[in-house]
Amino acid sequence: MTQPSTRTEQTATVRVLEAAARQSLHAPSVFNTQPWRWRVTTDALELRVDPQRRLATTDPDGRLLTLSCGAALHHARLSLVAAGWGVTVDRFPDPDDPELLARLRTTGPADLDVAAGRLVDAIPRRRTDRRAYGDRPVPASLLSRLRTAVEAEGAYLHVVRIDQMPMLAVSTARAADAELADPAYREELRRWTNRPADSGDGVPTATTVRPAPRRVPVRDHALGGAAGLSAGTNFDRGAAYVILFGERDDPAAWLRGGEALSALLLTATAEGLATAPLSDAIELAWPRRMMRELLAGVGEPYLVIRVGWGPDEELPPAPRRAPADVIEVDA
Repeated sequence: MTQPSTRTEQTATVRVLEAAARQSLHAPSVFNTQPWRWRVTTDALELRVDPQRRLATTDPDGRLLTLSCGAALHHARLSLVAAGWGVTVDRFPDPDDPELLARLRTTGPADLDVAAGRLVDAIPRRRTDRRAYGDRPVPASLLSRLRTAVEAEGAYLHVVRIDQMPMLAVSTARAADAELADPAYREELRRWTNRPADSGDGVPTATTVRPAPRRVPVRDHALGGAAGLSAGTNFDRGAAYVILFGERDDPAAWLRGGEALSALLLTATAEGLATAPLSDAIELAWPRRMMRELLAGVGEPYLVIRVGWGPDEELPPAPRRAPADVIEVDA
C-alpha cells in the first residue's frame, strides 16, 4: 500500500483530502472494527469496504459494516466543509465495484461553515460511553436538534416512548441471550475484545462495563470477565432511547444511515451529551421485526442509540488504526 505522502509538491487538494481521511479514522464502528479503506487521488477521495473486517456472525448482511463506513464518510465530508471546501459525494459510483462505497471531490474554496466546524471539534471528544447515565432527562429541545441533524442526512429518528420501553428492553435482552448461546458469536466477540496491543482496533477491557441493572441491557463485551469499568451508581433513568431508521433496508440506505448516525453522535457530543449505540436488537431478524413494530411499520430500523448525561469522569479513547494502514495516497 502506498504510504501517505508528505512531499512538498503535493497539491493543496491532495493534502486536504488526506487530512479529511485521517479525521474519519475517529468514526464509530461495530466492535470498533473500523471496516473502511481510503484512497486519495489527485482530485478525489474514495471510500471502500475492508472485507476482512466484516463480522460474519454478528453482521452477516453487512448492515452494521455499511453504517460504520457511512459514519466515516460523514466525518470526512464534514472535515472538508469545515475547512472551507465545497464537496460533492457520489455514492456507489460503480455498479461493477460494490466495495467502492463513495467518491468525494472538492469543488474549490467555499465559505467557512461554523456549524460544521463545531461538529468537527467534537470528533476527538466523542466516546461510546457504556456506563449508566444520570436521572436528569434529555430536554425535548435537544432531542429535536438531534432529529433535525439526522433528517438533514436523509434518515429519521424515533424517540422511544415510555410505554414502548418494555418492548425495547425485552427485545434487547432476548437478542443478547440468543447471541450468547451461539458459539460462533462468542468467538467473534472474543476476537474483537482481545486484540493485540498494536492492532489499533477492537473493544479493549478499559472501555468495557461490568453488568448491572439497567433500563435496557448493555452488551457484555467481557463475557463475564474482568471488565474495566463499573456501570456507576446511576440507572439510566434520565436517558432517552432513540431509533435511527430509514425508508429502505439496502446498502445505499445503510450508508446514508451511517452518515446520519455520525451527525447525531457529533451533535450530541457538541451539546455535552453522552451516547452509546445499541445494536443487539438489530443484529437478529426477529428482534429487528419488533423494532419495526416500535416504528409502527413506517420504516426500517438501523440502530438504537442511548443518549443522556453521563458520568463526569472522562473515558479513555478507543484505539485507532494507523493512518498508513488505512489510507493510500495515489497522487
